[in-house]
Amino acid sequence: MSLWGGRFIKDNNVEFKKFNDSLKIDYKLVEEDIKVSISWSYMLYTINVINFKEYNIIFKNLNLILNKVKNNKSLILKSNEEDIHSWVEKQLVMNIGYLGKKLNTGKSRNEQITTDLKLWCKKKIKEMIIIIKKLQISFLNLAYNNKNVIFPGYTHLQRAQPITFAHWCFSYVEMINRDINRLKKILKRLDYNPMGSGALSGITYKIDRDLIAFILGFSKSTNNSLDAVSDRDYVIDIINSASIGMIHLSRLAEDLIFFNTNEVGYISLSDRFTSGSSLMPQKKNPDILELIRGKCGRVQGSLNNILFILKGLPLSYNKDMQEDKKCLFDAIKTWKDCINITNIILKNIKLNYKKCKKSIFYGYLNATELADYLVNKGIAFREAHDITGKIVLEAIKKNISLEKLKLYEMKKFNNIINIDIYKYLDAYSCLDKRNIKGGVSSNQIKIYLKKKIKKIYIK
Repeated sequence: MSLWGGRFIKDNNVEFKKFNDSLKIDYKLVEEDIKVSISWSYMLYTINVINFKEYNIIFKNLNLILNKVKNNKSLILKSNEEDIHSWVEKQLVMNIGYLGKKLNTGKSRNEQITTDLKLWCKKKIKEMIIIIKKLQISFLNLAYNNKNVIFPGYTHLQRAQPITFAHWCFSYVEMINRDINRLKKILKRLDYNPMGSGALSGITYKIDRDLIAFILGFSKSTNNSLDAVSDRDYVIDIINSASIGMIHLSRLAEDLIFFNTNEVGYISLSDRFTSGSSLMPQKKNPDILELIRGKCGRVQGSLNNILFILKGLPLSYNKDMQEDKKCLFDAIKTWKDCINITNIILKNIKLNYKKCKKSIFYGYLNATELADYLVNKGIAFREAHDITGKIVLEAIKKNISLEKLKLYEMKKFNNIINIDIYKYLDAYSCLDKRNIKGGVSSNQIKIYLKKKIKKIYIK
């Protein structure tokens, strides 16, 4: 059943229809489309286009249609309809006859599709926030259970300074907290009802747009009909958020891949989430993490896709916009799948405590402490930096760590160095000196955990 056609004498070419139809994509919006249709039928009742009895018949039958496909939306794909709007209307007309044709009074697909999509986005954003919070909980649990584990922090993939595993976990808690905040802001920005905008210029029927906004769960109605039907900023915003969120997951995957290597060995991944080699019997590959890293590019591809689709489009609605949903649906699903699998991985990570601790004594991670020690003795930092570098070279020549150097060996480079230097060079001392907000000291770890536990319940 086409929602247009009086102007046309000939039927559509079969290939054109196949190319033009969008039901195979937008069928997922059936719940939102029926919700919008129910609310619109109520508005038609308020302006006497239909009476209460007719509204009640439409209401009941739209719900019957929804209940029929709610748990099996793929049933819709058996139809040959153009899109989800024509499918819903055809089902209604089949059920209640001519009355079903009144539903489209004053209503355009241009406004309904963006309304459907906004409602779907609101629902999905709320779902995404919940699963991202679950990921935060997994990180906090992992941090809490390993809060005293010390291991190297890296810059340029070189061991830099000692940190704790908990501090590493917290860095990802902060990253994904920004993902949550970003989604919350998008939720506010898209919370405007487009219904009543018509095809592009508003409608002649005196409906109360703020009332339909309230019924649909929007806080306000849009201010310009031309913009309302052509706005897809919220689609860009969501896919952009998914792209940034996937970057965070990709960085996490890379960290875990690195930590899991035989050369590093800070963690081990469960056999349940690794795979072997078809040729090399000894291999245990982190395929799942590599897939997460790879799927980041897929979501970023969706972002590029929607940006190119919308670039240069004239106002208002254009058929190009039909392609927005494929980008959006795939990006959200990929992001969601990757979050869920990451959550499972985090719950099955095992730390190699001995390797973590042992790694601290190689790579001269306490060199900064030696420089700070000299500064506290009155030496300018640049000079202290130079002296420390020379002492590190001496330790490298002897193939020992800084704290293994004899006092007289360090005094050769500056006589101000005394026996108290060894307290500075102790790894745990290095941590506890960083007792500043956001720092890595045991005290700051406790403060951070306490703060987050108040917000998120740790099972």
